[in-house]
This record gives sequence, C-alpha cells and structure tokens, in this order.
Amino acid sequence: MLTEVTKKMIYDVAEYLSFPEKHYRRLEQFFVGLPRIYDESVLLSMVNTFGERIWGSIDNFELQDINSGISLDVEAEAGSREDGGEGESQQMMQILAERYEVENRLIQAVAKGQTHRAEALLSGSGHWLELRTPDRLRNVKNYLIIMNTLLRKAVESADVHPIHIDELSSRFAHKIEQLNSEKGMSLLAKEMVRKYCLLVTNHSMKDYSLLVRKVLTQIDMDLTADLSLKAQAAEFGVNASYLSTLFKKETGKTLTEYVNGKRIEQAVFLLNSTRLQVQTIAQHCGISDVNYFTRLFKATLGKTPKEYRDSIAI
Repeated sequence: MLTEVTKKMIYDVAEYLSFPEKHYRRLEQFFVGLPRIYDESVLLSMVNTFGERIWGSIDNFELQDINSGISLDVEAEAGSREDGGEGESQQMMQILAERYEVENRLIQAVAKGQTHRAEALLSGSGHWLELRTPDRLRNVKNYLIIMNTLLRKAVESADVHPIHIDELSSRFAHKIEQLNSEKGMSLLAKEMVRKYCLLVTNHSMKDYSLLVRKVLTQIDMDLTADLSLKAQAAEFGVNASYLSTLFKKETGKTLTEYVNGKRIEQAVFLLNSTRLQVQTIAQHCGISDVNYFTRLFKATLGKTPKEYRDSIAI
C-alpha cells in the first residue's frame, strides 16, 4: 500500500466486493497487515534494482503503470511473431489437450472407485505442474487444491452424499496448507486418490433407488437415532413391509443387519482411536444396552469389545 489504510477505504472495498458484514473484521485485518510504503520513490528504486539484477541493465526493461490504460493490439502483436510462434502454439494446444484428457480419465476412474487405474493415471500427470507463482511450494499447493476439487466432483458424480465428500475434502484442504515441502506432494496426491476411491466404494449410492438413498443417508448421518424399520418407514411416509423388501433387494441385507453392521464399524473405530469406556462407546453407536452391544460385537467379530481392545494393545 502506498497510502494509510482507513476504515472508509475498507468499507468502500467491502461494498464494492459485496462482502458480507460478518467478514468485515477479516477484511480489515487483511488490509492492516499489508506492508505500507509512504514514499513512492522508494518503491520505484526497489523495482528498478530488482529489474537490473534480473536483466542486467536498466536499458533492458521498462516499467508500465497498470492504471495508464495501456491497450495492446493483439493482431499486430501476433503478426510480428517469428515463424516458430505458430508451431509453439500448436505444441501448447496439444499439451493442454493431453492434460485435460488425463484429468478426465482420472475423474472417471475415481468415480468408479478404481484405485489402481486412478493411481496409474496420477503417476503420469505430475509433469503438468503449472508454475503460476515464483513460490514453488505455493505452486505445489495450488496443484493439489485443483486436484482436490476435481476428485471431489468425481466422487459427487458417483452419488456419494455431500456429508462424506465435504468431510474428506475439508480434511485434505487442511493437509494441503500444512504441507511444508515439495517432497510431500506425491505422497499426499496418492493418499487423496486412494481415499476418494475408497469413498466411492463405501458410500456410492448410484445403484440405489431414491427411497433407499434417503434411508442410507439417515443412517450415515446419525447412528444414535431411531433407525428401526418402523421409524424409517414413518419418517419417509411409506409402508414398513415395502421398505423392508426394497432395502433387502437393493443392499442384500435387512435394515437391521445393515444398521448393526454400521454400528459395529463405528465401535471398532472408537475402540482403536479412543480410550472411552465400552458403555460410552455403545451409546455413541446408538445402543443403550451395553450387554446387548457386547453380544452383538462378539457375534460379529468373535471377541467382546474388551477382548478386542486388549488384542490391539499388544
């Protein structure tokens, strides 16, 4: 900034950008944090020194004011290029076409949950990293942010509920910004592809009817809710017998079997990742009777919750 930042200036910018009022404080912090140079000649000296360091002499470059309304004659500029210009343009067009083709194939592979194919396509796409800024680490992060968006849209096309997509996408967005070296790019990119493919494998509802999708989403969102057949039929205004038959036909399991399976999956996760008491874990999984929870757990895994936790602690 070449001038002092005032509240009026910030309000004007906020109004121009249609910034929500609740974000005004963040905008103010941004402007206050910008470096300020009160003498424009100092800035000019810095830029000239920088130019001389790169191009060797002040005669080898010129400065332009972006506020001066410079217009470029694109056709004249294109006509003045050397003969090799057209060949370079064709080559660039081919590179871009290949890049988009690989990206589309990657999206298709992830949308089908084809981890091996997606990883193979990923390994051939790394050389398309765009150098958009002088900061190499920032370029890597930008590339991964774009990939995160592409993979998220791929999974969405497989009819995975947004609740799962958003959770995974947010987790990777955080990991991307925490990246502190270029070396971590390859490993993180592979992890992203694998996790998104796994999301399709575990949560795609592409082959289910709308009613079954609604029930599956309800189960995924809250295992502690009343997920009985009677409650779900009432929730969606259908006959319980009809829902039971349709659910079994499309998932291969009764609603009770499916819900119990999800609750045991959650229990295993909590036993592995927390030190919560077994009774508390049962409640988190939507089962208030700890004895019933223990019997169900043992019937599924062949061990009681305590035996399972002891076995993984060894």
